[in-house]
Amino acid sequence: MLTKKQRQLLLFIHERMSETGVAPSYDEMKDALNLKSKSGIHRLIGALEERGFIQRMPHRARAIEIKRLPEPVGGASSGGAFGGKAGPPPSREAGFRPSIIEGSLGQRHGEAEGLEEDSEEIPMLGRIAAGTPIEAISHASHVIEFPRSALGHGEHYALEVAGDSMLEAGILDGDIVILERCDTAASGDIVVALVDREEATLKKLHKKGDNVALVPANKAYETRIYGPDRVQIQGRMVALLRYY
Repeated sequence: MLTKKQRQLLLFIHERMSETGVAPSYDEMKDALNLKSKSGIHRLIGALEERGFIQRMPHRARAIEIKRLPEPVGGASSGGAFGGKAGPPPSREAGFRPSIIEGSLGQRHGEAEGLEEDSEEIPMLGRIAAGTPIEAISHASHVIEFPRSALGHGEHYALEVAGDSMLEAGILDGDIVILERCDTAASGDIVVALVDREEATLKKLHKKGDNVALVPANKAYETRIYGPDRVQIQGRMVALLRYY
């Protein structure tokens, strides 16, 4: 699943390449998406490449190959990628709402029915990117069972991992991570971090003075450093669940 901006950029690149045979420049992409700087385009391009929608050709300027296009969005207009500026972000209700992408993995294993005495019901809230941060929505679709003895104290929730940037930490695409709800964490913890109040990612946290570094566990991805006012911690990973 792509965010609105990722989808817009992919369709814009596709339309421009269909017309001219050449990918648009980063400046053209920035203007098309009404972004203030090209750094946002670099982030979106990285996300599209990570998810297998495009491939950048090394040592060639403006060389992008589109590998696949997104599925049509239900109810979306059949027109071009840009029908005007996006509206304001949806309002956020009071209280805790982890920012993730909706999903359903694990439902066949985790229904509340038949819950064992030493297990805890944990809400399955969707998917989280282990890669470039992704725009997010959230609601609990179902619950999964997890041994209470492995959790400790606190409130917990579960997310399905999408992406491979935490591969070297043993976290694979499709895994389910169990997180303790919290708004602070120590350097070295693997956390759900909300960036700029709209994009969420699963990364290792490192504090560098007043700044916050979100560190991948895959040499193919770069560490990203943010000011402290740009990152909110929403959970600390305490366990991992994998189905075979």
